[in-house]
Amino acid sequence: MKTLATACAALVLTATIATGALAQSGLVGKAVELPPITLSSGSPMAEAPLELKAGTYYEIIIQADGSAEMAISGAAFFRNLWIDEIVINDIEIRPLGVDSIEFDDEGEAEISFIPIKPGMFELRAPGTEPLKITVTD
Repeated sequence: MKTLATACAALVLTATIATGALAQSGLVGKAVELPPITLSSGSPMAEAPLELKAGTYYEIIIQADGSAEMAISGAAFFRNLWIDEIVINDIEIRPLGVDSIEFDDEGEAEISFIPIKPGMFELRAPGTEPLKITVTD
């Protein structure tokens, strides 16, 4: 009887671990690729506002053309995300949070993330209109 109880406990534990692993792997499957954000002195960051869905895995590239030292900031937006990673020059960063990303020169950063809750947010860069972002259920 003790052996049967141990076997049942092992089976339940294995099923629980496997279910958790499958659920987690489903969160970060294939990302929805968003149009890039471009940082260029005096130019808009994007052609249109972003419309995102909470719980969906996204990937966006932020490109700076080097025309000026520029930072993109949006603490309220960044704090509403689970950030899987930020990739800069093939270096993967897995942050707990982000407030802004600054480009001193030409370059690119790729961010993979999942919005957590619905709301209206903005990303800002000096000398350009804010990029409006809407996150829905």
